Amino acid sequence: MAELVTGEAVALDIRVARLASRAIALLLDLLFQASILNVVLYLTGMTALVADEAWGAGLSVVALAAVIIGYPAALETLTRGRTLGKMALGLRVVSDDGGPVRFRQALVRALAGFVEFWLLFGSPALIASLLNLRGKRIGDIFAGTIVIQDRVPASALFGPVAVMPQQLAGWGQSLELSRVSDGLALTARQYLTRFWELMPEVRDAMGQRIAEQVVAVVSPPPPRGVRPEILLSAVLAERRRREEWRLHQRLVRRTALLQRSFTGTQAQVPVAAGSPAQPRPGSMPSGAMPPGPMPPSPGPSGAPQQYGGPQQYGAPQQYGAPQPPMQGVQQRSPGGVPPRSH
Repeated sequence: MAELVTGEAVALDIRVARLASRAIALLLDLLFQASILNVVLYLTGMTALVADEAWGAGLSVVALAAVIIGYPAALETLTRGRTLGKMALGLRVVSDDGGPVRFRQALVRALAGFVEFWLLFGSPALIASLLNLRGKRIGDIFAGTIVIQDRVPASALFGPVAVMPQQLAGWGQSLELSRVSDGLALTARQYLTRFWELMPEVRDAMGQRIAEQVVAVVSPPPPRGVRPEILLSAVLAERRRREEWRLHQRLVRRTALLQRSFTGTQAQVPVAAGSPAQPRPGSMPSGAMPPGPMPPSPGPSGAPQQYGGPQQYGAPQQYGAPQPPMQGVQQRSPGGVPPRSH
């Protein structure tokens, strides 16, 4: 995973294409180009039998330029960054700001690719890709582009990373999350994403450390005996729910303004569908309530995936068992700090 900052200063998580997949896509493109080039050169050779020799040489040069440079430049522009090889491997070329690749950028990549692959047999591209953190070759550096994995694995389509555990739903709605930074939330999200890939001892130590950082900046404190991954999942799920509610309210207000501008009357702002029975005190305007907790995401077998008990991954603790307080974090009574709005 890598971070890409768009033109609106929004950080996005992207999957940078790996060197092996890019090499296979390039090999497919080179085979296709070589096949087309053989056919085109054969036709130009037949033309040279009935035409002037200079005419045949000119057609050969045009054919070489069209196949070697025109093919990747035109196809990446028309298909928004994909050639036939990239389509087969699920790759795409995008600008450094996340936008679609433009013709100028595709042309620069094609011209640099002629030198990198056809003249120097791919050596500069290989060295540059190994030295660059994002795997860019020389053409990508000059054009300001990056090759990403457009078709994600099936494991990434199971749903949101963080879900709200039922036992922490009430605590999550009363959380004060204004001090949870984007960097800390991203660290917790990446930990949950790789949760099942880590060794049990590494997983527990890392989760405990991240959970301590989160507990230090949220209030009220969580109930005792909650495992770190359960706590982080609840915090991230509530944070996402509030952000989705704010975006929904912004869309509702824009729609109301558009209706009022066309009709000349004040449009009533509708209430978000699926609102809970009781809103959080002081956190929302009257008549508007956020949507309820997100449903659990389906797991690899189709059933809802939640972080299971210790018997599933070898941890010695259990959900209901009391645990010692986290080091460096002062435990506070849930009733000692009144809930505040985000």
